[in-house]
Amino acid sequence: MVSGSTRGFPDYPFDPQRIQVRPGIALSYLDEGPRDGEVVVMLHGNPSWSYYWRHLVLGLRDRYRCIVPDHVGMGLSDKPDDAAYRYTLQSRVDDLDTLLDKLGIDGPVTLAVHDWGGMIGMGWAMRHAGRVKRWVVLNTAMFTLPEAKPMPWQLSLGRDLKIGGLLVRGFNAFSGLASYWGVERRMPADVRRAYVAPYDNWRNRISTLRFMQDIPLREGDPAWELVSAAGRALPSFADRPAFLGWGLRDFVFDKHCLDAMTRAWPQAEVTAFDDANHYVLEDKHEVLVPAIRTFLEHHPLAA
Repeated sequence: MVSGSTRGFPDYPFDPQRIQVRPGIALSYLDEGPRDGEVVVMLHGNPSWSYYWRHLVLGLRDRYRCIVPDHVGMGLSDKPDDAAYRYTLQSRVDDLDTLLDKLGIDGPVTLAVHDWGGMIGMGWAMRHAGRVKRWVVLNTAMFTLPEAKPMPWQLSLGRDLKIGGLLVRGFNAFSGLASYWGVERRMPADVRRAYVAPYDNWRNRISTLRFMQDIPLREGDPAWELVSAAGRALPSFADRPAFLGWGLRDFVFDKHCLDAMTRAWPQAEVTAFDDANHYVLEDKHEVLVPAIRTFLEHHPLAA
């Protein structure tokens, strides 16, 4: 099902397209909505894929052009080995640049981000600050780990220990468990199967592990400089309209991260839920999708 039709995925009635972002490496993406609509770029994290954004795409595509990539190694995109692709944050930012350039999207955009998508989006935004007009931010971070926030042991296991890597790639532990741990409202079985479907064997789970191993904790880690620079740049985007939607039961991007975001962006519109988790769009899409649409309508792009 992953390599062919996506019609078996619940609430995902889309026809993903593919584009070569590097020699021999194709990225899968959604391009939904009118070609002349305001562009909303939706960036997923780990271990999800564009499926995470399906409800928002369905709620916006009548008016907005929704660009939703699956990062290389994730979702329906190619999953090269380490010899063919460097699985780093910088690579993700470069891939996004290539995708938007090849699609001819050179005007203003709204960035909608979740999990690692926040850092990928901010990495791109630092290159194209004048083009980022609005933010939709869901359970993420755009800075190094706050001092008051310890590194969750579940991530340390995969990042630092061989046994964690074995569990992630051998047993799909991260993607499988996230579909349970990441929600307060239990996923229906067919939705859970859609989340884990792209990661059905050792080879196809390479990126779920490499994302974990790329988490920057100290100077010298590959992503440290970019994430540190993002944290410094974050306040410079405080003048853009921003919608923050947060599941407060997230054990990674918890209230420490939300507080850091609101300190940097004090004018942001905040919708937080005591009864929602990391996959906040799964728990609260009935509330969040209309709220995000209203936010976009209240902050139209200048003609």
